[in-house]
Amino acid sequence: MARKYSEKAQEKVGEVMHEFKRGKLKSSSGKRVTDPKQAIAIGLSEARKKGLKVAPRAKPER
Repeated sequence: MARKYSEKAQEKVGEVMHEFKRGKLKSSSGKRVTDPKQAIAIGLSEARKKGLKVAPRAKPER
């Protein structure tokens, strides 16, 4: 089974989670992030912007 995320993408999410745990992570609106799921989403989004191998975004079902 293939990995969904590259090593570098996993490292990026790890860095973001450390920021979250220290209370330093902020959303794009400038507010502090309080939800771990949101922190992971931010990490994956930043990894995508860098062009790292990340699974595509989940599309909402209709």
